[in-house]
Amino acid sequence: MGLAQACQDDLECARFFRVRGSMVLPSQGSTRDIVTASQSPNCRGVRVQVLWPQFSRNKFLGEGLELSARSRLSTQLRLTKIYAKVVTIPIELEEATEPPINLFKPKEPYTATIKSNQKIVGPKAPGETCHIVIDHGGNVPYWEGQSYGVIPPGENPKKPGMPNTVRLYSIASTRYGDDFDGKTASLCVRRAVYYDPETGKEDPAKKGICSNFLCDSKPGDKVLITGPSGKVMLLPEDDQKACHIMVATGTGIAPYRGYLRRMFMENVPTFKFEGLAWLFLGVANTDSLLYNEEFISYQKQYPKNFRYDIALSREQLNKKGGKMYVQDKIEEYSEEIFKLLDGGAHIYFCGLKGMMPGIQDTLKRVAEERGESWDQKLLKLKKNKQWHVEVY
Repeated sequence: MGLAQACQDDLECARFFRVRGSMVLPSQGSTRDIVTASQSPNCRGVRVQVLWPQFSRNKFLGEGLELSARSRLSTQLRLTKIYAKVVTIPIELEEATEPPINLFKPKEPYTATIKSNQKIVGPKAPGETCHIVIDHGGNVPYWEGQSYGVIPPGENPKKPGMPNTVRLYSIASTRYGDDFDGKTASLCVRRAVYYDPETGKEDPAKKGICSNFLCDSKPGDKVLITGPSGKVMLLPEDDQKACHIMVATGTGIAPYRGYLRRMFMENVPTFKFEGLAWLFLGVANTDSLLYNEEFISYQKQYPKNFRYDIALSREQLNKKGGKMYVQDKIEEYSEEIFKLLDGGAHIYFCGLKGMMPGIQDTLKRVAEERGESWDQKLLKLKKNKQWHVEVY
């Protein structure tokens, strides 16, 4: 059986792969490299699919590589650049017919462990956002679109003697986690800080207790979690050819990262997505983009199934010459979006509460331009379970 040696110079990494067959091979840590290969009848070409989904130096490795190999018969084999999905285990996570809800409650939380903590924005981003992987040992399963509660250590400042209250965070990974083994969950957390409007200086006394705890956490630290909770943002999977329009600001991207990894990264036997996923992400600037490399990778691999539009408020202008917000980007494609909604598309909103008034105003204005009543249309979307909102 032939072997191929793959090297990627800019990451100084090398792997050996079997060229025939399909298998999972160990890589760094518990992350796995997936290789699927097929040999042409004339034995002159081998098509190899490779995907390395781990993070490395703030890069997402989502592309296969051009490789070369020799078979045992010393026949030169040409390997082409294509893509593959990741085999997920344990498959038992697909057997449940209902999502897990509140397996652990505030009075009896689960003690999990921080596995990794990585800053995922650039130096010019306003504020700090971290990608935090939590090891729950497979004991706190969840579905895409659900949330974990986190209880930060310390005493509740408003209730002396009592523990801090639970803070909810949308989970930013699929049920299999970033290691694809069903034992971790990922959170996308922005550090909450407060600046005095008069002095312009940061006031540590008013910083976000939980977000700072999580952003300061280190591998091995313990964290109390509750949940999982939530059904509003669950990804409907009954129609695998459906259209999903996802709108996010900042860390509201979290549930969509889980959706998209399930759609385009994972090889799930019970879910073969053939529809359209359209992501709108609004952030301040290019350095603030979250998981951008992953999304660009999906664009390259699945151009007919994934669309990705960004609104950079500090770098782009809308058609009126003002700052480009996510509602402006929606208005730009409003005609197409309304047609998709009329055809049964699901639309999701996740992020700060402040995003919704502008979006609602835009949708109402577009509806009126089409001669429709937005109030009636919204009622219909809600009745048909096409409208999904989780803001905070």
